[in-house]
Amino acid sequence: MEIHEGAAAAGDSVLDFSRLNLNTFSADSVSDERKRDTKQLYLNNNRLASLPSSVSVFCNLEFLDISNNGLTAICEDITRLTRLKTLIAKNNRLDEFSLPKEFGSLQLEVLNFSGNRFEEIPLEFMKLLRLQSLSLGGNRLKSIPAEIENLTSLELLYLGGNLISAIPPEVANLPYLSYLVLCDNRIQSVPPQLTRLHSLRSLSLHNNLLTYLPREILSLVHLQELSLRGNPLVVRFVKEMTYDPPSLLELAGRTIKSRNIPYSPCDLPSNLLRYLDLASKCPNPKCAGVYFDSCVRHIKFVDFCGKYRLPLMHYLCSPECTSPCSSNPQSDAESEDESSVPADRLQRVLLG
Repeated sequence: MEIHEGAAAAGDSVLDFSRLNLNTFSADSVSDERKRDTKQLYLNNNRLASLPSSVSVFCNLEFLDISNNGLTAICEDITRLTRLKTLIAKNNRLDEFSLPKEFGSLQLEVLNFSGNRFEEIPLEFMKLLRLQSLSLGGNRLKSIPAEIENLTSLELLYLGGNLISAIPPEVANLPYLSYLVLCDNRIQSVPPQLTRLHSLRSLSLHNNLLTYLPREILSLVHLQELSLRGNPLVVRFVKEMTYDPPSLLELAGRTIKSRNIPYSPCDLPSNLLRYLDLASKCPNPKCAGVYFDSCVRHIKFVDFCGKYRLPLMHYLCSPECTSPCSSNPQSDAESEDESSVPADRLQRVLLG
């Protein structure tokens, strides 16, 4: 038997019916003892159109591979497999209407539906709270639901090869996420909230529509691989500014913060206290200012040894903060940013 995803050593606990050209599957020929002892069942590479209800007789099943069939539906009986931890159903004809209503009641840890016809991620998936690995690559997904944040045990999220145009900030609420694969989509920007993914080790974004990254991406201290090839990342210094004049409230808040004017909870209403807590320090080392809602959107390239250039998005408190860089891309502000980024981090990012 070939090695399968998640498979353990072969033995009495493994039942292999793969590659037998089966149109149907019956467990009548399997002894009651074998049904009870079977923990891994392989039905992959057959011609099954739907998952047969007979799989429910394997009451202790932990691993089920039904990949590479012609499956268009998964039977309700799968929900009776209360010990099932891994379900592999790659390369079938399944979509969001193919699943039983109680699919979310399963205790799955690994779920792979890559190579199917899903246009949406079923909300039933968002109930699989023990899920550690979710793969839906090569489908027709256009978006990631905000409810993805419910999967707090998730360590791997594979959504490459879809039609996704945006990354919802709720992805940042997955505390154990280590591998995020979003390559071969239509993503145009990366939300800065992703810097809250403190466990992230690999971020695959190649073959998208990215022209910049948020400056905060460099704070992902455990990130070992950032794949960016195949994006329209330009190779010259680029600067983009969009700026809405600050409101009177923001001007007052900036004055209080930048001049360190003392205040206490008894001096101001609670809503103003909360507002003052939202102040962001301007990243320009030549500026001691702060901003709240009104800021300059600034795309710049961090240059390492003149060879590797990474476009980063950061926000400045006013257009005046960009003036040192306007005529000379290797300004003091630029050099300050370069020196703050470890050389090996930049190489890993740009060679990914």
